This record gives sequence, C-alpha cells and structure tokens, in this order.
Amino acid sequence: MSIRIIVLLIAVIASMTAVHGSVPIIVNTPAHQRAVMKLCSDASDQLRNGDVAGAKRNVDAALRIDPKLWPALYIRAQIFRKEGKYELAIQDCNEALRQYPGCVEASLLRASVKVRLGKYAEALKELNYLISLHPRPVTLARALSDRAWFQATCPDSSFRNGQQAVKDAKAACSIMQWKDEDMIDTLAAAYAETGDFDSAVRYAAQALAVKGISPEDARVFREQLAWFQHHKRIPVSQ
Repeated sequence: MSIRIIVLLIAVIASMTAVHGSVPIIVNTPAHQRAVMKLCSDASDQLRNGDVAGAKRNVDAALRIDPKLWPALYIRAQIFRKEGKYELAIQDCNEALRQYPGCVEASLLRASVKVRLGKYAEALKELNYLISLHPRPVTLARALSDRAWFQATCPDSSFRNGQQAVKDAKAACSIMQWKDEDMIDTLAAAYAETGDFDSAVRYAAQALAVKGISPEDARVFREQLAWFQHHKRIPVSQ
C-alpha cells in the first residue's frame, strides 16, 4: 500500500471519531470503523492496480455506509478523474475538503483535474498555495512533486519551467528518501523537459527498480523510459 493511502487511512480514525461523535454508538463501533477502512483501503489498492470497476464497487459501498466520508469521496474523485468525469471529480474534492479541510490530497487532486480542464493558472495557484503552507513533510513532497510534473508536462508551454521542475522533484525525492517511484519518475520527466535525456533515462530506470511498484506504474514507466531513450519528452496528452 502506498504511503499516501496509509496516511489517509490513519486520518480516518480521527476524523470518524470527530465527525460521528454525536451519532448512536452502534455507528461508531470499532467494527464499523474497520469495515469502512477496509473498503477504502481495498478501493485504493484496486485503483492503484488498474481495477477501476472493483474500486468503484468498494468506494460506493463505503459511501452507502456514510455518504459524507471524506476518504471515500477522495477515492471516488480519483475514479472520476480516470473516467474523464472531471467536474464530478472536482465536486467530490470540494465535498471532501468541506468535511475535512486537512485533506490536502484532495486539493492536489483538484489541481490535477484543473490541468485536465485547461485551467492551468488556477492549478498552479493551488499548488503554490499548498507549498506556501509548509505542510508536513510527506504532504510537502506530494505538492512539490505535483508542481514539478505540472511544470515539466503542462500542455501550455508558457507554464513550463524545466529547471524549477528539477529543483522541486529533487526536493520531493529527498524528503521521501528516494523511495517513492512516482516522484523519481517525475524527476525523470523534469530532466527530459530540460533536454537532459541521459539523466531522464537514469531516473526513469531508477523508478522502475523501486521494489513493490504496481504493474500499471511499471507499464507507464517503461513507456516513458522508451521516450527518453529516443530523446522525446512526455507527450502533452499525458
């Protein structure tokens, strides 16, 4: 399970205690918490491994138990993003943040969806704001990595900044002790944007070598490695 999901599920316990403290005790039993957490955890793992249909079934089950459960809303927003239902994804991100303003992952996801909608200035503004808050290290690493990806791959070249992308991606990788494959892959993309394809190839290979990466991530990384080997940047459609 990724560090991002572990952090989210740890927060579930605290949020459920705070949000549901006034409901009948049967709703707030440890068994109830475990059941909802398992549904969210299973959905996250399925989504990470490319099983969108399975993830949708589990997250829908979680939301039937609690329609305002912010981790489930966040996961469903991820599903909507994969399905290209961007406005629905933003709606779920907004609701997750209303239920739990500390769900920075929902802000990061909302920024990525805004990129898909062509709202580049809004996306960059959200990323810059999150980074300016100096959040906890794991969250800061996510925000820096997402900004690096944006500045390395934005379809609008006026928003690209390869050198800053390299700087952000390196900082993110350092925070995570070079153990996060997605952030290492982002660094590869940043180097490709600067035209340093030797470094891009090196870091793409390093991302592939991280233990425990998902089959879907491995497929994407191999594809990107092939682009870098042919001195090609990541296509803007990515």
